[in-house]
Amino acid sequence: MVIHSLWKNPKFVACAILMAALCPPALASNSCVNPGGTKGCFDSIAAAVAAAKPGGTIIVGAGTYNEDVVIGKSVSLIGAGPGKTVIDATGLPNAVYIDGLDNPGLHSVTVTGFTLANANFEGLLITNAVNVTIKGNLVTGNNTLLDIDTDTCPGQPPFETGEDFDCGEGIHIMGVSYSTFSNNVSAGNSGGFLISDDTGETHDNLITGNLIKDNPFDCGITLASHAPGPMSTAEHNGIIHNIVSNNQSTHNGYLEPGAGAGVGIFSDGSGIGHVHGNIVINNVLTNNGLPGVAFHSHVGPNFGAPPDDLNGNFILSNHISGNGADTDDTATPGPTGININSGFGGTPITGNVISGNSITDESVDVAVNTPGHVALNFNNLLGGDTGVDNLGSGPIDATQNYWGCFNGPGAKGCSTISGPSVSFVPFLRIPVF
Repeated sequence: MVIHSLWKNPKFVACAILMAALCPPALASNSCVNPGGTKGCFDSIAAAVAAAKPGGTIIVGAGTYNEDVVIGKSVSLIGAGPGKTVIDATGLPNAVYIDGLDNPGLHSVTVTGFTLANANFEGLLITNAVNVTIKGNLVTGNNTLLDIDTDTCPGQPPFETGEDFDCGEGIHIMGVSYSTFSNNVSAGNSGGFLISDDTGETHDNLITGNLIKDNPFDCGITLASHAPGPMSTAEHNGIIHNIVSNNQSTHNGYLEPGAGAGVGIFSDGSGIGHVHGNIVINNVLTNNGLPGVAFHSHVGPNFGAPPDDLNGNFILSNHISGNGADTDDTATPGPTGININSGFGGTPITGNVISGNSITDESVDVAVNTPGHVALNFNNLLGGDTGVDNLGSGPIDATQNYWGCFNGPGAKGCSTISGPSVSFVPFLRIPVF
């Protein structure tokens, strides 16, 4: 009754209206950037980011911006499109760095519609952030400080513990979770897209619809477990429950032997690396310098280290063709589709699901070298030479695969089996799809 009577009082109503006008609801700020700083816009992206309120949107007009944009707050950065809005980071560390390492709790950042080019290290680097959206960007010509003679990258930040030999690749995320990377192109960098765990666990991200091509010195897409600090012997943070789907990874790691796979699932041989529970599905992996999919752990049986954890990953329904042989301690006898290889033989790589893949134009469709049990079923093994090559001591369940002809392994026109302990009966008489 008291409130109702107040609203009948004209003085009270007038006062309420005045207070509403003087104290409007807090709204996120929107701003704009163009090269001349005209029409009320900023002339640099970094200045607009510094002035933005959390939740704000920054519209960046067409033009070339020579800067390293560091983002430490929740903002959306919207360019006019790749080739139109260019961040040229010549002589600078990165084109864009989303920095949650120095801004704890960083979340809700969007970057879309840019060319990110010519950085000393990564074109796009993200550390310790949640709910990041990166879509529709071209990342090209980065990693310019890479010394290919020494495989080093002078000046790279010390928190990047395993990137000397590639300067962090075109796109690099670490300690990132619940984020989406879609419809980007990463081309002409040292490597394409690096997912690591140097600064924190990297988990529950979606990498989808990207084109990763022509990166000469490293993989197209790499999931690599690194130490959590320089020379650290502590447990690695881990790369867990990420989805890599519907990407095209082609012609990467082509410039020198052993340079890069289509998708790499790697640990550093410490015995405390973790890359598990990830899904690699519906990708096209072609003409890369190493196999289409490569598992690498480099722990030896007498090194005194526990096994690396490269277990429980899902390699599903990928098209794999025309890739290279693996090298060094994970060598395969010829061009290979999938290589599950513990290197010096100390790591049982188990619990991975290898299913629904179609492998063509390879000397070895699937190579295995691990003491653990490996299962691969319902694949089309169409390379025409060796369907499954067991280079190690563990048993392989290769039942329910299609080997390229009606009569199964070793029949005319079919791929064959090499090595011990490979079970293949029953086999499929027609392709999986």
